[in-house]
Amino acid sequence: MKQHGFTLIEVLVAVAIVAIALAAGSRATGALIANAERRTDAYLAQLCAENTLIDMRLAPQLPSIGTVDSRCEQAGRVFLVQRVTSATVNPALRRVDAQVSTAEHFVLSVSTMAGRY
Repeated sequence: MKQHGFTLIEVLVAVAIVAIALAAGSRATGALIANAERRTDAYLAQLCAENTLIDMRLAPQLPSIGTVDSRCEQAGRVFLVQRVTSATVNPALRRVDAQVSTAEHFVLSVSTMAGRY
């Protein structure tokens, strides 16, 4: 009488294939989550940089040359913003860079020019 069913080897091969597929899916999911976090950080850092540059533009005078550090909180995350103002060949213009980072890593930098009107 012939028995129907799977042998132990066949079951182990099937389990190994499922384990490999689950591991690959887990790794892909982890990469997607990390990418989404990076995009969120970049978006929130962009908001912080733009807010810093808008504050600078709303000031009644040309920004002084040097570095100004500040904190920015967006969506419960704290970013460190460093506004670096440097001179240009034209004394009526200044280059302003807003460099945004978290406590762990640099996120982005936005540059603009500020001038006297």
